[in-house]
Amino acid sequence: MSNSLEKIQQPIVQEMVEFEKKFRNSVKTDVWLLDNIMNYIIEGKGKQMRPMFVFLTAGICEHITEATYRGAAMIELLHTATLLHDDVVDDAHYRRGFFSINALWKNKASVLSGDFLLAKGLLLSIDNNDFELLRIMSTAVRDMSEGEILQLQKSRTLDITEEVYFEIIRRKTATLIAACCGVGASSSGASAEIVQKMIRFGEKIGIAFQIKDDLFDYGTAEIGKPVGIDIKEKKMTLPLIYALNKTEKSKKRHIINLVKNESEKPQKVAEVIDFVKKSGGIEYTMEIMQQYYREAEEILADFPDSAYKVSLQNLVKYTIERNK
Repeated sequence: MSNSLEKIQQPIVQEMVEFEKKFRNSVKTDVWLLDNIMNYIIEGKGKQMRPMFVFLTAGICEHITEATYRGAAMIELLHTATLLHDDVVDDAHYRRGFFSINALWKNKASVLSGDFLLAKGLLLSIDNNDFELLRIMSTAVRDMSEGEILQLQKSRTLDITEEVYFEIIRRKTATLIAACCGVGASSSGASAEIVQKMIRFGEKIGIAFQIKDDLFDYGTAEIGKPVGIDIKEKKMTLPLIYALNKTEKSKKRHIINLVKNESEKPQKVAEVIDFVKKSGGIEYTMEIMQQYYREAEEILADFPDSAYKVSLQNLVKYTIERNK
């Protein structure tokens, strides 16, 4: 892909190297087991897209400061805490191809390590009086929890409208990227108006990102998650919601019954996927994703041209063109 993450990182490559050092320092502890777990987490870190959003946003707002490094670290600390807790809740044994913390060290160590990271994130901001950054991030953590629980509540009844779907993904996924952009802008000393503008920008990217993730469920290639996993987990995503809204009642009841009661059977999952594809659910969903992408692009267009802006535009493009 021409917009590779290495190329996108170019304007902030030094900052990312420095950030990595600062982040490693921020999780140091003299408790041997906990230190081992922290090192394992650092080695298994993913694409680093969240810190990239923080630094590139601060860059287009013209000032990358020490607060930017702290903001990026705080987001990684609090987000990683939520992932450790999620893996326990989901009984997940793998994350990004690595064993999860709970798979290696059991649930108790995973939950307590998450608590440690949460405390570290809070202290990092409090010790430096970064209260606005803490407010932005704490709002995101609250929204993520509410989004996950709303999805859990709806998975029992499967009565999800498009409106509810967007509310779930706005809280569950988009709020974190919105926080990255808000923290980046705020750490640069940008006005409250610009901070809000960048939070809106991040939210649109986050929604497009989640829609792209939902589309993977209907792919044929082996990608970041197994095809049909959302259906197996009874998650109502946009392609399926659209398809169900376009079909007659008896067919709708049949498909909902398959998702509710027979989603462990591969042939039944394949039937649901086929139904969605034939109903135009994939095309509709791609169109909605592109709409959010265009709205995010329009927000960026207001900022002066710079290498940071080009990279941020390419990072936005990457979120909807990625193949995993």
